[in-house]
Amino acid sequence: MEQRERSTAVKTVLPTSAKLFDLESERANGTEPATSSAGQILVGDALKVLKTFEAATFQSCITSPPYWGLRDYGITGQIGAEHRLDTYIKHLVTIFREVRRVLRDDGTVWLNIGDSYTSGGRTWRDADKKNPARGMDYRAPTPKGLKAKDLIGVPWRLAFALQADGWYLRTDIVWHKPNAQPESVKDRPARSHEYVFLLTKCEDYFYDHAAVAEEGLQGRRNRRSVWSINTEPFPEAHFATFPRALVLPCLQAGTKPGSQILDPFLGSGTVGEVALLTGRNFVGIELQAEYAEIARRRILRGCHLAVPVTQATQGPKSRGRRKHPSAGA
Repeated sequence: MEQRERSTAVKTVLPTSAKLFDLESERANGTEPATSSAGQILVGDALKVLKTFEAATFQSCITSPPYWGLRDYGITGQIGAEHRLDTYIKHLVTIFREVRRVLRDDGTVWLNIGDSYTSGGRTWRDADKKNPARGMDYRAPTPKGLKAKDLIGVPWRLAFALQADGWYLRTDIVWHKPNAQPESVKDRPARSHEYVFLLTKCEDYFYDHAAVAEEGLQGRRNRRSVWSINTEPFPEAHFATFPRALVLPCLQAGTKPGSQILDPFLGSGTVGEVALLTGRNFVGIELQAEYAEIARRRILRGCHLAVPVTQATQGPKSRGRRKHPSAGA
């Protein structure tokens, strides 16, 4: 009988700061840790900021754009707040067209995107204690051709749109969340995964398969396409954050120490933190100054490196959120 390999969750260990520089000795000497890596946070609209970079600047783009219709960040013109799904897809395709211009020919894009269900005609959603960011003062209408309770399929719709725009769609990676939030639904399985898509600018590109090899029953093997990685809480952020262990294999496979990394939707700064801890350089773009400051503080704590925050374009205006009586959604 043929021996079957058991499915096991491969643990990803993030390199600690001490492995990159001796924090304890540096602190004892009263000096900042020495690192050749550099980072920069630019506050502004991603598309406008990307247009300011020269072509072929970055080795890799690792990012997680705002998901469609799932969060209200209270910012005028925010990605993900479009009332039409096709408008959201079009906006992201336009932004990633500019990402392709600033990406090296041998570069990669690692794109994390989540899915959602149709709103069923609801026009707003209340927050809850466990997930305050769940509250929204708008809900997008059900996309044409879909029905109430339909899974929309946003990740694949975006992936195919990017493929049609010229990107090479190399693989889909299933990010399995062992500690996913429970759901109270009774008519379908609780969702515990998202997608990461590997996209490339050209047919030939840099991919270090040895750097991300994993342990199998018969020794080292090529990394599989299902990654079991826990979500990570981040107390300063009331919005979803990228776990560091999800960023790490993307960096290891698609870049080398010293490479230039781009995250056009920086959020809480996870990509910047992991890039610096692994000896890469990064540029992060963030629409709202408040979140850019959260990222700056996070990187200062985690990497002991002061990253400059620059206002690249006219700052976005925050919208006041309407308050609603409590109701189920």
